[in-house]
Amino acid sequence: MTQSELGSQLKLFSLSSNQELAEKIASVVGVPLGKCSVKQFSDGELQINIEESVRGDEVYIVQGTSYPVNDNLLELLIMIDALKRASAKTINIVMPYFGYARQDRTAKPREPITAKLVADLIEKAGATRLLTLDLHTVQLQGFFDIPVDNLFTMPLFEEHYLAKDLMGENIVVVSPKNSGVGRARVLAKYLDASLAIVDQCSNDESERESYVIGNVENKTCIVVDDIINTGHTLAVAANVLKEAGAKDVYACASHGLFNGDAASILAEAPFEKICVTDSIKLPETVNLPNLEIITCSRLMGDAVNRIYKNIAMSPLFGYHNKS
Repeated sequence: MTQSELGSQLKLFSLSSNQELAEKIASVVGVPLGKCSVKQFSDGELQINIEESVRGDEVYIVQGTSYPVNDNLLELLIMIDALKRASAKTINIVMPYFGYARQDRTAKPREPITAKLVADLIEKAGATRLLTLDLHTVQLQGFFDIPVDNLFTMPLFEEHYLAKDLMGENIVVVSPKNSGVGRARVLAKYLDASLAIVDQCSNDESERESYVIGNVENKTCIVVDDIINTGHTLAVAANVLKEAGAKDVYACASHGLFNGDAASILAEAPFEKICVTDSIKLPETVNLPNLEIITCSRLMGDAVNRIYKNIAMSPLFGYHNKS
């Protein structure tokens, strides 16, 4: 079906968070990136100009909310408002990384639920749909009253490790903390591998407070998490697994923030390889020789095309189905 038959054009714009990923997504979708400019005044104010018509078009904005989180979030809100005032038909947010997702509950008295606030801001600004990647918790979809498509990265890591022949009875997929067991179980199923957990003390991430639940002796372990932040959780897990007799240790995570001294901490940990997606543009300070980056652009580009053409999204979530 052509764009004229659909009655509106698909237009894809990129803001500042991850231009390289946006260009890859545009290549998958088969459209050029739209023309817009982002300027910052001397006092920090942001100004966005859309430099082409979007009237009646179905618009997609590629913008994650990684560092600088607040600037990227405000850029997105201003762009949504500009598109709404320019009479775009739909305003679809393509957000590879959803910042503030970890603030999804009141864990202590008088704490805000900032993830809900951010969801409200995006929705009230005028967004009509959100396409994102591996939310910290899937329940965050319920914070929105607009459609949310939360894609999963585990099929991407399955493809990556199968190409390395890391599958079968000699492989153990490991959750580095109790809360990540569901994610590890999915990858273990994909790789026909067994499952283990590193039980880490929530108040002290030292190896002395951690132990392995499961058999990892003489096994190749793949530690899987959703976010690499400071690197402490993964580093502790790798050391504990080695002490428990693991042969080799690999790691993968959906989003690589690499804040603070994460790169140096992980460089000293006994990992063969650490794999992340390109959902976040890596800081220049991240220089890990054993870091592997796989792209999520095909997955997100396919999703954009399916949304625009009103084709079912379910094949993108299906087991062993990458179409």
